Amino acid sequence: MAHSEAHAAEAHAHAPQAFIWRYVFSKDHKVIGIQYYVTAMMMALIAGLLAMLIRVQLAWPEKDWSSLQKIIPAGYTSGVMNPEFYAMLFTMHGTIMVFFVLSTAPVSGFGNILIPLQVGARDMAFPFLNGLSFWTFFCGCVTILYSFFVGAGAAAAGWTSYPPLSALRGAVPGSDTGQTFWIVAMVFFIASFTMGGLNFVTTIVNLRTKGLSMMRLPLTLWAMFLVAILGLLAFPALTGASLMLLLDRHFGTSFFLPTGLVLNNAPILGPDGQFLHKGGSPLLWQHLFWFLGHPEVYILMLPALGFTSDILTTFCRKALFGYKAMVGAMVAIAGLSFIVWGHHMFVSGMSPYLGMAFAVGTILIAVPSAVKVFNWLATLWNSRIQYKTPMLWAMGVVSLFISGGLSGIWLGQSAPDIQFHDTFFVVAHFHLIMAGAALFGVFGATAMWFPKMFGRTMNETLGKTHFWLTFVTYYGTFFPMHYIGLAGHMRRIYDPYQYAFLKPLQPINEFITVSALILGLSQIVFFVNFFWSAFKGQKASENPWNANGLEWTTSSPPPHGNWPGAIPEVHRWPYEYSNPSAPTDHVMQHEPPMTVEAGH
Repeated sequence: MAHSEAHAAEAHAHAPQAFIWRYVFSKDHKVIGIQYYVTAMMMALIAGLLAMLIRVQLAWPEKDWSSLQKIIPAGYTSGVMNPEFYAMLFTMHGTIMVFFVLSTAPVSGFGNILIPLQVGARDMAFPFLNGLSFWTFFCGCVTILYSFFVGAGAAAAGWTSYPPLSALRGAVPGSDTGQTFWIVAMVFFIASFTMGGLNFVTTIVNLRTKGLSMMRLPLTLWAMFLVAILGLLAFPALTGASLMLLLDRHFGTSFFLPTGLVLNNAPILGPDGQFLHKGGSPLLWQHLFWFLGHPEVYILMLPALGFTSDILTTFCRKALFGYKAMVGAMVAIAGLSFIVWGHHMFVSGMSPYLGMAFAVGTILIAVPSAVKVFNWLATLWNSRIQYKTPMLWAMGVVSLFISGGLSGIWLGQSAPDIQFHDTFFVVAHFHLIMAGAALFGVFGATAMWFPKMFGRTMNETLGKTHFWLTFVTYYGTFFPMHYIGLAGHMRRIYDPYQYAFLKPLQPINEFITVSALILGLSQIVFFVNFFWSAFKGQKASENPWNANGLEWTTSSPPPHGNWPGAIPEVHRWPYEYSNPSAPTDHVMQHEPPMTVEAGH
């Protein structure tokens, strides 16, 4: 067996390659994962700059920004932002962050880096498909960014692209060519995610090393497995919807366009003088979009929950509390996510009985979510916490998951949601529970598995500085939005103070904007730490954190093929910490059973 494994490793290793084949068109899962991660990082920089413009506008909507007018002449008139430009800002910020950053960095980035290492595989099941998935994603990034420079600008119908605003090419400036590019970019993204999901599922199911049963998988792998299934089952709905929207826009169909539409005070008529569109339903788009949209929430969140579980146990030096319950909770969250999409549509005129069914399904998700929180707290209880940078981010995820989840209980019920819908209360909720938890999870995973990416460790001082600046200003940015949402502050409005009842909220909006600007500037610390550490950081040992998983049994960074010799065989679960029968405080997965031991 050892001879055959060594032969397999030798066969998997490749001769020296040219730069373009080794680092650009690579089929090595680690290189592809880093390509996804760095591309998502660049997209996050762009989306973050858009967010800063949004916040500046909301705090000082009438201020003359002549300096910005010189940079973005189409967005400002006499130094004041145009409402059409503001609509483009929040549309593209949301689209890029949700799909091209927060769905990509944790899933496609760390999924590619970690899955073969944690399951004990030489590479992904389909390496060529893996490389193709990245370049398909890259084409989507180029397409969505190019839309800023075409026609009347990028899409401006919101990141959800509700018809008829997104289906009628003359509805708003961004509804013209920019919206078409939005659709094409989404098709590229969905195709990429589908290829990646097929690879994830096949690799985890078929390429696990000897002894690695499903109930010995780290929770990060369970998260990636469930995320891949969610994507494979839910994204086809948005694929079909996007193609139908494209047909409505360019080929005269009426999937989402009802009879009797009027645009700019003129009915939309065909050559025969009759209404051009007949019988479509904008609500069909909402159902198709949110059938993907709510599983998409957990596509973002589940990896962060998996990272958090692995990081907490490593830096608590304590076995994970309730492993089977945690797996069951993740499976339940993933399953329930398919039956609750209607809570995004309580104001759409649905039957109260149907709304009640969606509300009950939504509140049920609180049960497995609570299981995860209480098991994390039980793991932390009486543990020997090591406050390293990854641990700080993991505890930040726990904090955001609790604070953001509590407001979700309000929004999951139709009566309060009808009042809060399209207010900043909703913005506060999803930026804490979805965006924040996913973002903090990515930062924690970056600090944790940086040695496996670049063979070096990140700077601890810069890492902790980045965490505290981000943690404080993130809450400073999004927590006050609950209050202004309760006060009736609407979303997607470029000048809120044209309404007298919102004028008293300007000081809070100014505070939020200052917090957001500091939050944005704080990310410079991360960029400096990331790129400096990648080239000049302290060289990492094979297992710098004294962790237990298979990824820590090979060099940092791993060679092509991951292990130079035989792939380790698994004998235990991945959370064997503080076993009183063991000579050290951790027992790695590949270590054979001891004569006397407790646990698994």
